Order: sequence, then structure tokens, then C-alpha cells
Amino acid sequence: MSAGFDKADTSSETDGISAGADLQTALFDVVCDSLSSAFIIYDKNDHLIFASRQTLEFFPLPPEMLKPGTRLRDFLGAVYDTGIRQQYDVKQRGSLSREDWLSQKIASHWRERFDAVERHAADSWVRFVKRRLPGGYGVTIISDISEDKKREEQWRSDLERVQLTEDILDNLPFPLFVKDRNLTYVAVNLAFCEKYQTTADEVLGRKSSDLFSVEIAKRFEESDRHVLETGEMSVSRQRQISRDGIERDIVSRKHRIGKPGRYFLVSTMQDLPRDGADLDEFGRASAITTSSNQSYRRAYVPVPSAVERREPAAMEAIVPENFSGRKVLVVTSDLAAETAALRTLSKYGFESCSVRGEDEEERFLEIATSSGISLDLLIIDNQMGMRCLELSEQYGIPALVMDGFQIANELTFQIARHFNRNSRNGAAGADSDWEISISDDVVGLQVLVAEDNDINQIVFSQILEGLGYRHMIAATGDEAVRLWAEHRPQIVLMDISLPGFNGFEAARLIRQMEESGGTSHTPIIGVLTQAFERDRAECVKAGMDDVIMKPVSPDMLEAVFQRHLLDEGIRARGCYMSSGPLSGSG
Repeated sequence: MSAGFDKADTSSETDGISAGADLQTALFDVVCDSLSSAFIIYDKNDHLIFASRQTLEFFPLPPEMLKPGTRLRDFLGAVYDTGIRQQYDVKQRGSLSREDWLSQKIASHWRERFDAVERHAADSWVRFVKRRLPGGYGVTIISDISEDKKREEQWRSDLERVQLTEDILDNLPFPLFVKDRNLTYVAVNLAFCEKYQTTADEVLGRKSSDLFSVEIAKRFEESDRHVLETGEMSVSRQRQISRDGIERDIVSRKHRIGKPGRYFLVSTMQDLPRDGADLDEFGRASAITTSSNQSYRRAYVPVPSAVERREPAAMEAIVPENFSGRKVLVVTSDLAAETAALRTLSKYGFESCSVRGEDEEERFLEIATSSGISLDLLIIDNQMGMRCLELSEQYGIPALVMDGFQIANELTFQIARHFNRNSRNGAAGADSDWEISISDDVVGLQVLVAEDNDINQIVFSQILEGLGYRHMIAATGDEAVRLWAEHRPQIVLMDISLPGFNGFEAARLIRQMEESGGTSHTPIIGVLTQAFERDRAECVKAGMDDVIMKPVSPDMLEAVFQRHLLDEGIRARGCYMSSGPLSGSG
């Protein structure tokens, strides 16, 4: 009786263990199905403990090769025999023998961490993630990343096409700009920027009303809307006086391109010679060919060096007022930049002085505040520490961060642009055809994007405009901090690799300003190019609320906005969007 009972009890126990193992295997398979991946687990003796059935979707193996107890070497040998190997490596390095291939694979399985991507066919990519655990157990995860690779290649192709288009536009000898259906500038070429003595960042995302007098902007808008609504080409000729005082006959042509609902306005401008004179290119030509009957003339014009620097616009051309009495403090340790800056500021009526570091700046601001002296602007060398910018925020003084070259050579333009942007009472006169006055009327800024790559800036702008969000783009970490302080956006998309302050430093500075100023919390989203855990951890450490990966998409950004601004009512309703000072011109 006792023996029979013991025997029956042991049988029940064995059946329970078998049922538990089957359930465990079934659960593993369900997990693999949900992850669309195959899992292989092996022990420290390199014998398979578990191999999910999804493995057969990647390798046409006999099912018995997945049984527990199979040697990892035998399993890999069967994979080799299928003929599915790293084909791109085979082509580049020559075919490996079976033993060499197996040795290479076994070695990779014994590395603590190993990631690899293999191409198994013309349009098939597989990712292997291998981990060897401290106890000796190994895990391999196999995933099909073909769709991701296809999207990546398509994205790369799109970027190349965008870059090619930009290169074509920038090499055109005449100014060109593009507006969207809301009459916002979405593209300008190099000739346009040179003609108006501006940069693309001062034009893109703005409208004619932000850049020109009311009368001129109204005339532009009337013509723009007619072309967009009817599809008729507009051709106009007029005589204008540019900033250099020279009269020019200008011919402008406007065309409509695109599809219904996504129309764009393309406008080109050409200066015509006065009094029958040649085009400017003929005056700069290295050689001119003339036909016998004068039916054509061809000029060969040397191309200027790409490193040549355009002189900034003259101060008198853009200053809206007399700056006499305004007080400016220069913070730089560069003696040459300091001397040039003080000379320039004195020339235009500013009261100015300089300090050499953050300690001197702090003492100066303390004394000035206690004496009732109010500063209008701080000019900070970007080689100085973050403390210099923190002090400007602490004392509520606007700051411009520039490098030494800008302080010495472009200070007039930068300061004039700053005061133009922040002047509430300056009105453009009737003679300001070529004036670029920056409006500060960027009410209710929703999204601030910190991105230094030109193509990525275009992508962000197009997505945010299409989704209907008011946005600005900052090309440096310093500018991102300044724009956040000026406009307090509802959310910040922060690239981590920025010139000046990087994304982590800019985020930390914003958090410090929020804490010291008692302002509300602004969601900051880190924008990463690769999913490195150290970058994610650094984003959290810097005070960011979330991270997203490039390339970004409309769905991705919408999801982020919904997650972090669900109660903010971020979407604008029934109004034209106006991006901030990405740029600005006519």
C-alpha cells in the first residue's frame, strides 16, 4: 500500500513538472509573438534551453534543431548550411569557411554584449542582440528590421533630395522665395538673403506683415492671394531704391505649384540693367564671348569662395531710433573684441563698459542695482561660463550671446536686430521697401524647437506648420535658452547636440531659471539620433520630461503633445500660424 501510494505520488509530481514546462514554453512563445521576435536561450555549456518557434521564420531549419539540449554549435552549423549568412560581408571580405564562420559566431555569443545587423536578402535585414548573463546563461533575440531599414533608406534618399534642391536654389543667380498657403515664408535661396542683407533664419516662418511696412505688405498679399486662388502667373515691374541708395528696375514673377489644399507660391526677382547696361555678371566676367551678328553674348564669371564672409548690413540702414543713453555691459575676456565693441557702442550713442568674467559681472550688477542704474542689454562672449547668462536672467536684463568675431565685427547688426525685434513703438515708414523690421508680436508661442541642422529645421517646420502649431526654431543652445526666457513656450523639443550650450546644458539652465523665478514647469523633450541608454539617462538627469528619436514624424509629435500637453489646449484654432524668428525678409 505504501509503495503503491509513493509511486502514484511521484507520477503525479512528474506530470505536474511536465505540464509546467509546457505552459512555460507556451508563455514564451506568446511573448515572442507579441514582440515579433525570436528568442534563443542557452546555458553555460552552450546547450539550448529554449528556442521559440519564431526562429523558423528567420532560418529554414529542421524543427528538431530547436529542441532543448541541442548544442549551440550544431544549431549554428545548421544555420550555415541553409546558405543564409551575412551576404554583404561575404561580398566585401570573401567567403568564410564553415569552421571560421562557426568560430566567429561562437565567440560573439560569449561576449557580454553584442549587437549586429545582417542582410539576408536584397530587402531583408535581421538584427541580433546577444547577452551573456553573469551566471553563464546566454540569450539571443532575433528581430526583423527590414521595414525600419527601408524607411531609413527612404529617409536618407529624401534628405539627399532636399539637400540637392537646396543646392540648386542657392546656386541660382536671382533671388527666389517660396510661401505656403498661409503666405508664410517656407524657403529662400542664398541670392535672396544677400539681396536683403539678411539670413534665412530671419525670414522663414514669418509673413510680409512681419517684415515690411503695412502698405507694402498689403500689396504683396493681394498679389500672392490672387495667384494662389486663380493659378494665374503674376508679373510686375517696378523701380525701387535699395539700402545702398541705388535705383534698380525689378521684375518679379509669381507662380503657383502643388496640389489643391497644398498649394505653394514661388516668386523670383531679377534686377534689370539701367539705361541698357549689361547685367552685373558681365562686369565681373573672366571671359566674354560675342557672336559675329551680336545674337548672343556669353560671360564666364568666377565663383566667389564659399568661405568669404558677407559684411553685415550697415547700422544706419536698420536702426529705428537714436540709441543715445541706452546702457550696455560687455562680458568678454577677449581684449580685441572688447576694444572693438566699446568703440562701436560709443559711436552709436550707447553708454557702455565691460567686465572680464562672471565674478566681475556679478559685482557690477550688484552695484548697479543698488545704485538704481538700469541696464538695457548684456553682450556675453560665448566662451564665458553659463553663470554669466544665469546672472542676466536673475537680474532681468536681456542678453545677446555671441562669439568673439561677432562681437568685434557684427555687433551693430546684432544689436539693431535685437532692439528692432523688441521695439513696440517703431513703425516702418513709407520708404522702407528694403527694411527688415522684426516684430515681437509672437503671442502664445506653442513649440520651441532647438535644432542646428538646416534640413532637420525644415522638417520640423513643415510638420509643425502642417499640424497647425505656432513655433520657433533655435539653432544653438544659447538661442534656445534666450527664446525660452523671452516667449515661454508651452513645450520645448531639444536636440542634445547643439553648438554653444548643448541640449543637456540648455535644459539644466531652463530648469534653474524656472526654479529661481518661480515659473511654471515647461515640458522639455529630448530629441535623440540613437537610442543610447547613457543619452536617455543624461536627458532625465538634465530635467527633460521625455525623449523621442529621429527621424520625427507628425504622428510622433502629436503623441508627445497629447501626452504632455493634454490639458493645455495647445492646438491653435481658426488662425494663421506665425513661426518665430527662424528668419525674416520680403
